[in-house]
Amino acid sequence: MRIHRADVEGRLCDVRIEGDRVADVAPALERLPGESEVDARGGALVPGLHDHHVHLLAMAAARGSVACGPPEVRGARALERALAAAPGGAGGWVRGVGYHESVAGELDRRALDAWRSDQPVRIQHRSGSCWFLNGRAIEALGLDRGADAPGVERDARGSATGRVFRSDDWLRGRWPVEPPDLGPVGGALARAGIVGATDATATNDAERARWLARAQAQGDLPQRLHLLGTADLEVPEGLTRGAVKLLLDDARLPDPDALAVTIGSAHRAGRNVAIHCVTRGELAMAIAVWRMVGARRGDRVEHANVCPPDLAMALAELGVTAVIQPGLLHERGDAWLRDVEPSECPWLVRGRGLEESGVALAGGTDAPYGPGDPWLAMRTATTRRTREGGCLGPGEALTPERALALFTTSAGAPGGPPRRVARGALADLCLLDRPWSQARTRLIANDVRATFVGGECVYCRDGDAW
Repeated sequence: MRIHRADVEGRLCDVRIEGDRVADVAPALERLPGESEVDARGGALVPGLHDHHVHLLAMAAARGSVACGPPEVRGARALERALAAAPGGAGGWVRGVGYHESVAGELDRRALDAWRSDQPVRIQHRSGSCWFLNGRAIEALGLDRGADAPGVERDARGSATGRVFRSDDWLRGRWPVEPPDLGPVGGALARAGIVGATDATATNDAERARWLARAQAQGDLPQRLHLLGTADLEVPEGLTRGAVKLLLDDARLPDPDALAVTIGSAHRAGRNVAIHCVTRGELAMAIAVWRMVGARRGDRVEHANVCPPDLAMALAELGVTAVIQPGLLHERGDAWLRDVEPSECPWLVRGRGLEESGVALAGGTDAPYGPGDPWLAMRTATTRRTREGGCLGPGEALTPERALALFTTSAGAPGGPPRRVARGALADLCLLDRPWSQARTRLIANDVRATFVGGECVYCRDGDAW
């Protein structure tokens, strides 16, 4: 294939693809006999995007779930209407996602039973850290008949309140779970120019890896897949294995010595660790333990949503990469401006300040727990604007080029050198419909004209068959 008249790093070039590689990049290349051609019409050809923090199976499940939080649902009456209209899914369960306390406060079985008691209902908090269950769901799980797990909250009488924290592994074997249809997810990623994804789900195990590998083999997920997950995670051919994912929660922080043992064990097995740190306290604990056992090149901190200068310097000294989600500023920034202590606001989802401290940065969307559009994440990284037009930390803004680089480093080296459209590189490419000089001022997914993975076109907006 010859891609003709493409804007490559500011120069109008022809790009030849042979097999799954870029064979040549030059001002002009003669079209070879039998070679297909794409006329880029001066549009930018950039490395295909890699989402370094996403949850693919949860994205697929969310498509068949009831939206229970903003912006779709605001207020208790709206939530009541949404649940009342929801049909039962697998096993008759109603599944809701995206809940936030701003809708109707802290949910429990009583509140949910008042709205929907004819079928089992489970609603996931938008952070993914908690499930809220109604009485029918509690009965179906046997939570008041002897079934139990550390994350099941109980009242003074020992009855389940309907709140279950960080127990997805335990719950998955007790409510109906079917391999979700990943085709719509793969299509949405391709339309955004995404050629690869790091699934950052802490409970990724062999079964989930097989589901993803099957979807990839069938073409439902045409992207390259890199999996974080459990310490014993093994992945099928076609997928790559990443770090051991560890979750920290302020309300249930582990013993530091126990966390040190877990990190040390992963390192001795040749695995990196990726530690989920949303709050300042979680990040401080992770840093303290890393200082105890040492960080391994490739260790990651996921989110680092609150990272003041002292903790940023510590991450830089340790050589730990921060995988950030700027899109959360757009989605949640208005609530943060209202609810977060003003002294913390300058340190929320930082960009430029982390880089200037020496912290390597990579970008993810955290979909479906954050907005799944990487271009929105890039745009927010440059503007620092919330959905309602507020601004958080304007001094943390990145240039469009640095925002793009958050999503163009390789799966195995997030925060490393951005990939380039160059001879010998994998032909994982994203073609825009306009030059970069114009696209950089917009950073919108609608500018994506075509996406190529290993030289194969997995999305073409204009209907061309290349």
